[in-house]
Amino acid sequence: MDAFELGPLVDECEKRDDHYLEFIRKPSMSVGLYMLAAGAVDGQSPHSEDEIYYVISGRGFIRVGDENQAVQAGSVVFVGAQVEHRFHNITEDMTILVAFAPAEYTNAPSRER
Repeated sequence: MDAFELGPLVDECEKRDDHYLEFIRKPSMSVGLYMLAAGAVDGQSPHSEDEIYYVISGRGFIRVGDENQAVQAGSVVFVGAQVEHRFHNITEDMTILVAFAPAEYTNAPSRER
């Protein structure tokens, strides 16, 4: 069984320059923790897999394609593969659970891995 506690994951994620910590990786999915500070710029590019974002804490906006949505603790957002998206106008530090299906980079051309 894979079981995790949020506190130690947050501590580990805070130590990383990219503020992303993948902690589950199976062929069918991967799960990670993504942290963005208030005022941060989210520089991610579209991914080759579907994604689910669950906002654990914080507040801001996410742009998915042409749509903008306010998000806060408890928000869940689906982003389809290859769809342009990013968090912006982050007003409170955000901690976000991210799930990819299949696992992140599974469908990516080898040069993106």
